[in-house]
Amino acid sequence: MRLAEPIILSFEERSTIDSWSTGRSFPYRLVQRAKIIRMASDGVQSQYIARKLQMSRPTVQLWRQRFLSLRLPGLEKDAPRPGRKPRIQQRKINAIVEATLQTTPQNATHWSTRTMAKAQGVSEATVRRIWHNHNLKPHLVETFKLSRDKHFAEKLHDIVGLYLNPPDKALVLCVDEKSQIQAIDRTQPLFPLRPGIPARQTHDYIRHGTTTLFAALSMLDGKVIGDCMPRHRHQEFIRFLQLINVKTPLDLDLHLIVDNYGTHKHHRVVAWLKRHPRFHLHFTPTSSSWLNMVERWFREITDKRIRRGSFKSVPDLICAIMQYLENHNQNPRVFIWSASVDTIMSKIAKCKEALDALH
Repeated sequence: MRLAEPIILSFEERSTIDSWSTGRSFPYRLVQRAKIIRMASDGVQSQYIARKLQMSRPTVQLWRQRFLSLRLPGLEKDAPRPGRKPRIQQRKINAIVEATLQTTPQNATHWSTRTMAKAQGVSEATVRRIWHNHNLKPHLVETFKLSRDKHFAEKLHDIVGLYLNPPDKALVLCVDEKSQIQAIDRTQPLFPLRPGIPARQTHDYIRHGTTTLFAALSMLDGKVIGDCMPRHRHQEFIRFLQLINVKTPLDLDLHLIVDNYGTHKHHRVVAWLKRHPRFHLHFTPTSSSWLNMVERWFREITDKRIRRGSFKSVPDLICAIMQYLENHNQNPRVFIWSASVDTIMSKIAKCKEALDALH
């Protein structure tokens, strides 16, 4: 009698096969295949495996050979099958992809599935399927901005160095202002959330004034020093620096990451900094607000407290902001910078190559 080739399992393979063959969360076909291999590794002949598992002997032999050829990955997926002949030729698919990437309609800025289908003589569902398979989304557009700062690399090294390797006996604070926060009061009450229906609010509103939030995010513990002021001139910025000076340990140097707003470079601010030598300002490159981590925290307070809020006055708005700030500091979240300078520069180089290719 012809004997099948023996199956010898490694320790890791035996452990995986045992978990598959006895697991209840795995697909039934995977459990059956694992049982075949486990019994075959114990020396059970194919005919007895087929009788025990109530399947045909050729099926048992098929999966034995599949495992011997591909090991564990061979059990997880079925072998590819030819399938039916495609109705859309590859030449037509390539033409649709190329037209999507290289052309635009005469009277529009981008293709839709229907306009492309009409131009190419195929169905709208065909275009949708081809775009899905090639991950093409002509209806979406994202924004970008490359800094033209002549000292971009120098400033980038400086700020990323503060994030990844902060100086000893010093605090790194990300400082910025969120200006023109509007105290908006909706003209009618909010319709609450219900099953199948999102919360709804009126599109019109009443403005009751604005405030400016000054914030300093500590990269050490995630706490935020904040204050609201009616304007964001150099006078208010100096007042906020004095607040930082009071709320931080006096024996530590303070490295503040700020943007290039004119208030931060005012001659009175420079004079104040000279009288307080523990303050050191580090300026981000122009058009590079993403380098300042406090912008990440601004997004949090905007999404969670400000955007959908309704405030009858500026004091109500300030009270809500300060309450959110207090709750955040009770259980602060530390934002960790992970991108290296080399990674950032390589991405910028790719963007510049793409821009140069368009000219």
